[in-house]
Amino acid sequence: MFNGGVHPRTDPRLLRAFTAAAETLHFTQAAARLHVAQQALSRDIRTLERDLGCDLFVRTTRRVQLTADGERLLPYARRVLAACDELAAAFAPAARPLLVDVGAERTTPARVLAAAREAAPETELVARYSSGLTGAADAILAGRLDVAFGRAAGLAPAVRSRLAHCPVRYEPMAVLLPADHPLAARREVPLSALTGEALYAAAGNPATAEWTDLARRLLDGRGVDLVAPFPGIDGAREFTRLVGKHRWSVLASTDFGEVPGFVLRPLTDPVPLSPVAMVWRRGLRHPGLDALLSAVRELAGAAGWLERPPGSWLPAADARLMAAPSSG
Repeated sequence: MFNGGVHPRTDPRLLRAFTAAAETLHFTQAAARLHVAQQALSRDIRTLERDLGCDLFVRTTRRVQLTADGERLLPYARRVLAACDELAAAFAPAARPLLVDVGAERTTPARVLAAAREAAPETELVARYSSGLTGAADAILAGRLDVAFGRAAGLAPAVRSRLAHCPVRYEPMAVLLPADHPLAARREVPLSALTGEALYAAAGNPATAEWTDLARRLLDGRGVDLVAPFPGIDGAREFTRLVGKHRWSVLASTDFGEVPGFVLRPLTDPVPLSPVAMVWRRGLRHPGLDALLSAVRELAGAAGWLERPPGSWLPAADARLMAAPSSG
């Protein structure tokens, strides 16, 4: 149990190490999330345990579990870290560049970024091109990124609770097919026509876990498999090489870029939707964030991005989150 003598100067870094380990229950994954060595993370947690006078984890060769004191500490640690993040954001120089992950060029997020830059040319909005909101959200919480886009409902609740979000678009989903695939001759591909196929949906890439989860929800019970887990693919050039080499059919959205030797076909019956939201750390204040939010409102309103086609498919949890923007 807590000894009642909590160290008055407990470093937020120690709480951040504890929270990452508590949320992943895996010290290697927690260290990767924070971009620190595992030895350093373990040392910080031991220091925190010494300061608090209790054990926070039960460690065995097979698993890591929170103790009762660890369970008790976790909500307090999250609140302290949220307050620290809000304090840092409130007093950060407004002129600093805002780091915005748009995933790839010629995407919905890239269009939002371009519109924000045009409306606020005096504000520096620096693009990042990572793959996956799960990985981007970890970077936001670790302070390496400010804004990202993707399927917010696919994030772990503990991560999502520390982020604000704004709905951007319901993107119709599509399938990327080798040009000589039997289905490539169709202008649209009904979901039922994919029975017996195997689709690549980034299984095996922890940074894109929210997308793989959406794919599993969509394809469950339809007789469609996912390509076996494969390491994360870094960059458009490497993606093009690998899908060409393996001749994968790829689950995508209708905004997906061109891939030589492949064709993109919308999915129908029903039209599945990929919900895109913009997310950022709670408490962030920056003129670039204001410009992005204004761009989202203008683009979504003009193009009907948030209008769902009749009979379209969307998980209920995603529909609820997209209908309820959070306050940041």
